[in-house]
Amino acid sequence: GSLVLTCSELVYWLDPSILTGLSTLVMFVCLADYMVPIVTERFFGPDMYLHEQQQQRFHEICSQLVQSKHATRAVFDSLCTLRQERPRMYYITVLLLLALVAWIGHQIHNLLLTYLLVVFGLMLPGLNQHGFVSKYSSMVWQEIDKLAKRKEKSQ
Repeated sequence: GSLVLTCSELVYWLDPSILTGLSTLVMFVCLADYMVPIVTERFFGPDMYLHEQQQQRFHEICSQLVQSKHATRAVFDSLCTLRQERPRMYYITVLLLLALVAWIGHQIHNLLLTYLLVVFGLMLPGLNQHGFVSKYSSMVWQEIDKLAKRKEKSQ
């Protein structure tokens, strides 16, 4: 047998929890943040600039990142508004969602959950670009509003 372990074999052998996996990932990101400027300075000099097509793609990626930031902020703001305007609905919703997440975490192995989260994270920009995220999130918010209005009418 080979003494060299692949990344997937190492993850299988160590069987880390999600928190351990996330903290290890963040450590690698911090290490890359430190090492990338040093390595790129040696291989790529200051005379290498982006071509027009590369500049266009870079601009598109930055725009998508800013849109993602704004979407995340909008969700956070709407949760804060829901907490102020309808605190009972907010706490019931948050507690039910957290209970659901805890139940799913108990039923499904950490490695499969991590894989599914990574795949979903990688698919999210494409889903957002094709309009699936906005379509289905607006449907969910409409249903939540309908439920809240029904409850207000019954009181």
